[in-house]
Amino acid sequence: MGVVSLREGLERAEQAGLDLVEVAPGADPPVARVMNFGKFLYEKEKKEREARKSQTKIEIKEIRLRPKTTDHHKGFKVRDARGWLKDGMKVRVTIRFRGREITYPEIALEDLREIAEELTDVADVEQAPQMEGRTMFMMLAPKK
Repeated sequence: MGVVSLREGLERAEQAGLDLVEVAPGADPPVARVMNFGKFLYEKEKKEREARKSQTKIEIKEIRLRPKTTDHHKGFKVRDARGWLKDGMKVRVTIRFRGREITYPEIALEDLREIAEELTDVADVEQAPQMEGRTMFMMLAPKK
């Protein structure tokens, strides 16, 4: 319709039995369309729903161990982690120190390396083992 005044645009919309909807307020002059506003909102909501549906939320699972955790118990935890990694989730492996265990961080480091080695077929080490307070952790991500 070209550039028209606001009053003329409203009159044309009323004659058509529709609404005057501002589409691009930032443009110079602002762009408006004569359309059904309810339908416009419905289409916009539909596009947003489709966009949300296609998003994937990455979930982070965690297995917690201690330096004195037995190999048998560690095996259960690693088996759970393998399943989660196959399902596409990230896994955070945490070793928590209590008391004087903190004086031997190399034990925990060795445990984390063993776990990473066991899961090399399904996971990549996303974050190398590091200390944070009284815990040592590493992050594993599923292989692409």
